[in-house]
Amino acid sequence: TFAPITPEPQKPDPVFGLKFTIEARHGGTVPVDLTTLDPRPLAIAFADALRRSAALGGSIGAATVIQQYVQIYRRFFAWLNHDAPGVVGVSDLRAVHIDGFARTLERGGMHPTFHHRVVSIIVNTLRAIDANRPDWIAPDLHGRLRYILTTSKGRSIPRDAYSPFVARALRDAARADVEAIFRRLSAEDRTEDKPAIARARAKVEALIARDGAVVATGPEVRHLYYMRERHGMPSSGLMDDLHGRYHLLAPDLPPLLVLLTLDTGLEPECLKALTVDCLANARSGTVELRYLKRRARGAEHKSMRVRDGGSATPGGLIRRLIDVTSAARKHLPGDCLWTYHQDGGLRTGILVSKYHFASWVARHNIVDDEGKPLNLWLSRLRKTHKALWYTKTEGHMARFAVGHSREVAARHYADLPSLRSLHEATVADAFREVVAATRSIVLVPAAEQALREAPEQAAPLMPTDTVGPLLDGEQDVWLAACTGFYSSPYADTGSPCAQPFWGCLDCPNAVITARKLPAILAFLTFVEEQRRGLPASDWAAKFGHVHARITAQVLPAFSDAVVANARQQMASERLYLPPEARG
Repeated sequence: TFAPITPEPQKPDPVFGLKFTIEARHGGTVPVDLTTLDPRPLAIAFADALRRSAALGGSIGAATVIQQYVQIYRRFFAWLNHDAPGVVGVSDLRAVHIDGFARTLERGGMHPTFHHRVVSIIVNTLRAIDANRPDWIAPDLHGRLRYILTTSKGRSIPRDAYSPFVARALRDAARADVEAIFRRLSAEDRTEDKPAIARARAKVEALIARDGAVVATGPEVRHLYYMRERHGMPSSGLMDDLHGRYHLLAPDLPPLLVLLTLDTGLEPECLKALTVDCLANARSGTVELRYLKRRARGAEHKSMRVRDGGSATPGGLIRRLIDVTSAARKHLPGDCLWTYHQDGGLRTGILVSKYHFASWVARHNIVDDEGKPLNLWLSRLRKTHKALWYTKTEGHMARFAVGHSREVAARHYADLPSLRSLHEATVADAFREVVAATRSIVLVPAAEQALREAPEQAAPLMPTDTVGPLLDGEQDVWLAACTGFYSSPYADTGSPCAQPFWGCLDCPNAVITARKLPAILAFLTFVEEQRRGLPASDWAAKFGHVHARITAQVLPAFSDAVVANARQQMASERLYLPPEARG
């Protein structure tokens, strides 16, 4: 009852020679031209491996990675032609060829990270060939394909963040341009002074509204050029002017990307891959931003909460972009957020070059911290967003590590050269707090009088009723008054203090007043006399710290008159040092 099944004839290989096109899963179409590679049999094997690796289910999914493979192939084949001319096909390759190519890269001064990446592309290609045709791979090369390099690829050097000064300049310039873009797209119809030019322009704009774009060689556009030239009107930038009222233009992308990156901190590759359905679950002035991160193997689909409202918020800006790009999206396949006019046609996806970013920076005269023209990198903008958020959260890792583990956030986004001064200042402040917490309290005569008049000021340190006896000398030890001889931080509570008497100079229980200066000066005289009789290392170990404490911190707190009066008392009174000073 069924017709006999006739097997379909096998389709010919779509790869003809070494020139073909790959439809990448991410990034669009990539034309591949390997016709200049020699030897040809080896080049055909590499081309076939590249095509299979970039197919559905293969290890290569991004257009940029395919382009990297092609560039490394050219470098590897150039090395083979120079250093291994006997290699014709895959079966002629040996382990020494992989190692020789790696040594050449290393001698050229290539950074270990890039060195590892370049060699891995060649090894991965040969692994793909081995998986398809294992009989082509020599035994020693088969063993060599088990690893990339015997040396470590090292730690990559993270890009630094821009300073807050540069970030503010970029944000202000981008926000001004974005507002101008939306005003341009929402402007009413432009009126021309000349009726003939207005009619010609109306015909062209009708075609743009219908077809999405026009080319400069079309009859209607040529007629408009002719009419403007006839009336002595300039035509420079006319195509951008015509399409700019309906679509985004390529020069509009740098400020949009800069502003969104600074506001969200999204990775550049994730930002470029946003789709029109990236916003969801709006609530309480925020919205969920969904994006694709291809590098996160097994967890590519991610989301973050961003502010939502007017165009000054990330959510509001993306909503405006979805609205203004809807007209261009009717004429383009896919759901990519980024649709715009460039080079006489509508484009989808971010295809702008470094030139557009440099031109935008130059137009706004944005400079770096040294006053030089800024070299703008989107990846550094992400670091800038992270650095600003790190400063705002005061380094609190639980709040700072959004979208990353704490270890990754600390290594890649907190350990930046631009944040080094902040870290050093924080460490210095911590040391100062520790030292201050262990110091004795120095009361100059004015402060002592104020404490007598208002004893409640000492409440955090001691009971109010003990202030008077302490200041009157009833709780004196040798160099200070002690607020708690039996509650020393250096002994168990209830036990007497076991520190040497000069330990009071670093004890938080000690209160040093002008009344104790004669004893302190007498001890200072003794310490300086000991310098003459002890080796320098022994003297520094025993008395170096206390000497610095007296001369640099205690005595400078008192006026010269108070210190001079204390010296007179020391000379007139016979002050004896405790026996432990000579122990």
